[in-house]
Amino acid sequence: MKLDFKDKKALVRVDFNVPLDKQFKITDDTRIREALPTLQHILEQGGAVIIMSHLGRPLEKKNEDGSINREKFTLQHLVKHLKKKLKTKVHFADDCIGKQAIKKSAALKPGEVLLLENTRFYSEEEKGDQEFAKKLAALGDIYVNDAFGTAHRAHASTAVVAQFFDAQHKTFGFLMEREIENATRAMHQPAKPVTCVTGGSKVSDKILLLEKFLDYADNILIGGAMAYTFFLAKKGAVGNSLVEADKIKIALEFLKKAKNAGVKVVLPRDSVCGDRFAPDAQVQVTASNQIPNGWMGLDIGPKAARQFAGIIRKSQTVIWNGPMGVFEMPAFADGTKIVAKACAAATKKGAFTMVGGGDSVAAVNQLKLAKKVSFVSTGGGAMLEFMEGKELPGIKAIKD
Repeated sequence: MKLDFKDKKALVRVDFNVPLDKQFKITDDTRIREALPTLQHILEQGGAVIIMSHLGRPLEKKNEDGSINREKFTLQHLVKHLKKKLKTKVHFADDCIGKQAIKKSAALKPGEVLLLENTRFYSEEEKGDQEFAKKLAALGDIYVNDAFGTAHRAHASTAVVAQFFDAQHKTFGFLMEREIENATRAMHQPAKPVTCVTGGSKVSDKILLLEKFLDYADNILIGGAMAYTFFLAKKGAVGNSLVEADKIKIALEFLKKAKNAGVKVVLPRDSVCGDRFAPDAQVQVTASNQIPNGWMGLDIGPKAARQFAGIIRKSQTVIWNGPMGVFEMPAFADGTKIVAKACAAATKKGAFTMVGGGDSVAAVNQLKLAKKVSFVSTGGGAMLEFMEGKELPGIKAIKD
């Protein structure tokens, strides 16, 4: 971020889509904290900051009369917290392109902040509408994209707006720079051996990522419900576990590709099973390919967790995306916890460890291990697509 912000108004796209409780209090301000260095840098240079963000999906969750639920989705809930964190005057505009946004942007002084209302109150935002983006662009002198979490969306405020700024007046924020740098390091300059850990429910969601891993991984560890599609493909008994029966051929083809590439794919030896998908389910541990009817695999078992942890600890690069089980239920959280602790242990020994994906990030945060791994990505879907090798619209718009 080498641009000069003195006496300039920086239009900054951040990802302040933070969780709120029923009283609209922020329950996790990670995304705000991650954006602070960029905002503070602009303010310290003598610039003013105009913040754009979305919050939730207001157009999908309207009131019964069809109106937008402004009380629930307004960014005004964040003003007090931002004032406290930035230690400066934070104004709020009750729109993002209307008269108040224009007036308050024009009156903004160096060192001050203006938070615009939720960009997703307009359908034009997600449509990537040119005119809407042009109106946003008119508010600032410089465009800064620091919203990696939405970089995979070609929305008006994340990508289209950039075309109204020349190369000398648009840039990535510090968070975006870090996200790109760390993901690139993991993919293109990894220290060996490289272990990629993936979980989640569906093979179909992760198959592109798994195939990309074959380019640079030594080990691929597969947990979560997606593992049972692989066991089913190998003629194992998976009981009532969640599987994608129509993805068996894809699973077998992937295993064949991995063998040809010399990459070791490790599936969980055993599983913690429940008799139903519930926190108070009856629990038993079985071999992952011998799950009885009426039972479902909901976490990797203790033997698998030990094996996964052992491989991770011996690695020099670890990429982890997706939980090992139903992490939100205590009975099925141990596999994810053990993997998280193994990542921290590997980091302590000098490995580069990167964690991405909502539930894996939630796990390292909950266990207070976020600072004990090398990098925690703020972008779930964006990190997934970046690591699949896709060109993200939010990144392309700044580079072009």
